[in-house]
Amino acid sequence: MPLNRRKFLKKSAVTGAGVALAGAAAAPSAEAAVVAGHGKPKPKRYSLTVMGTTDLHGHVFNWDYFKDAEYKDAAGNAQGLARISTLVNAVRKEKGRGNTLLLDAGDTIQGTPLTYYYAKVDPITAKGGPVHPMAQAMNAIGYDAVALGNHEFNYGIETLRKFEQQCRFPLLGANALDAKTLKPAFPPYFMKKFHVKGAPPVKVAVLGLTNPGIAIWDKAYVQGKLVFPGLEEQAAKWVPKLRSMGADVVVVSAHSGSSGTSSYGDQLPYVENSAALVAQQVPGIDAILVGHAHVEIPELKVTNTKSGKTVVLSEPLAYAERLSLFDFELVFEKGRWSVESVAASVRNSNSVADDPRITKLLKDEHDVVVAYVNQVVGTATETLTTVDARYKDAPIIDLINKVQEDVVKAALAGTEYASLPVLSQASPFSRASEIPAGDVTIRDLSSLYVYDNTLVAKLLTGAQVRAYLEYSAEYFVRTAAGAAVDVEKLTNAGNRPDYNYDYVSGLTYDIDIAQAAGSRIKNLSFDGAALDDARQFVFAVNNYRANGGGAFPHVASAKELWAESTEIRTRIAEWVTAKGSLDPKEFASVDWRLTREGTPVF
Repeated sequence: MPLNRRKFLKKSAVTGAGVALAGAAAAPSAEAAVVAGHGKPKPKRYSLTVMGTTDLHGHVFNWDYFKDAEYKDAAGNAQGLARISTLVNAVRKEKGRGNTLLLDAGDTIQGTPLTYYYAKVDPITAKGGPVHPMAQAMNAIGYDAVALGNHEFNYGIETLRKFEQQCRFPLLGANALDAKTLKPAFPPYFMKKFHVKGAPPVKVAVLGLTNPGIAIWDKAYVQGKLVFPGLEEQAAKWVPKLRSMGADVVVVSAHSGSSGTSSYGDQLPYVENSAALVAQQVPGIDAILVGHAHVEIPELKVTNTKSGKTVVLSEPLAYAERLSLFDFELVFEKGRWSVESVAASVRNSNSVADDPRITKLLKDEHDVVVAYVNQVVGTATETLTTVDARYKDAPIIDLINKVQEDVVKAALAGTEYASLPVLSQASPFSRASEIPAGDVTIRDLSSLYVYDNTLVAKLLTGAQVRAYLEYSAEYFVRTAAGAAVDVEKLTNAGNRPDYNYDYVSGLTYDIDIAQAAGSRIKNLSFDGAALDDARQFVFAVNNYRANGGGAFPHVASAKELWAESTEIRTRIAEWVTAKGSLDPKEFASVDWRLTREGTPVF
């Protein structure tokens, strides 16, 4: 995908209404001087700044609810809308509030205990229920429009619609269509006029696009209700309409990364991360606020293949760690405004303090959630840790698998698959997770599962499970039978991360690390007998893996039996809360071990 990051195109003449007015960076001064030389007044100019955030994921405060402390990372980042508010206030002061627009590219209402609490524990959907903290914060900051992210659908359409009602700005989704009418189920676009003294107003259109992957990731909620066609197709439909409606500037807010790749393989005919493809293929776009990928792209220039114009993209870092700025320079000539140049940059939340107006506004909600996550829900009979979980079968990972098995068995009860045995996968995500002996809090349990994954049930054969395990076992460095074993050098072969190594529960097996990759799984048994390759199993698997994450064989293409949108970490907390105790006798078993030519490594 040819992305032209550097080349500025020369300014071309505008030849009529509806023509692509993409951001080309010609110097205005030379032309103005020529005009001035003919005794004519200099053309009117206008400067507009569009600010953008994305993937806020419920971050209002610079607070880590899992660690019960201020957020810190090695890079010195800060998080939260309270910081973004300070940055936004500064930009509005610099540019004049009337010359700015504030957008977001989605994934707003899921991702922290704060958002979980107001979706599930004290839900906004209850009669007389609370106003969502993200609606409160974003209303107070003064967002103009927000694109729908895929995680907006995680708590179901009712929660999303209630959030939408509470927002004083539109939630945009031109490619979120009603499944029956194929008409937009949310506003496709937002338009705003910017007044310029002595000239007609500048009309800015914002087109919102969301991610086609919602059809897979939140199938349980959207199937039969909503469909999500590709971003390129819908942009090609809407951008000309916006231009014909008189838009002088067209900005796309897209919950879609710029890489041109998809995590779900060929399960959908639409690209997951297609923001750059939209810029390349659809003429008439000036700038794209990019989301979904959780990467920082201060400025990316893409040449539109039809118009030859430059489109400027920017993706601010997630969790309110950055604010993107698009600075537009417009000129009024021949009776119309045209975009002369666009420059994008990012500002860092760690450079400012919280806006006290936002922290004060949401202090009560924050305090309630801090108390909630520190609430004791059970007692552990012993300390459980992930310290050696990547090379020894650890009870703490068995806990994840036990919870997943129980949830899937309950979900499939009464169906034709209820009699099939349930296997489960889980990965050692962190090398430092610990559930202490004694009191166990929701915070302890939530920190065990650090990703926002949800649970899926797939149908696999014994042969497919065997291939899955062989692939997983490639994680280990081949180590000869007589060689010394250094646990620091034993794993991550081929730079495979820990989260792409899976335990599979419900079976017993050895992993012979003296053997070549592909022939390491030995003594694979189910129910005390050698595994029957033809036997069918229900496989409880996280949605990342189910959608092809990690490229494990068979699972992405396997028949899906069931899926949900409740996070796995929430299921773990619910399971322990219901039990009241955390005793490894109830869930731990040694299902696998590392061996070398039949001799255990440990």
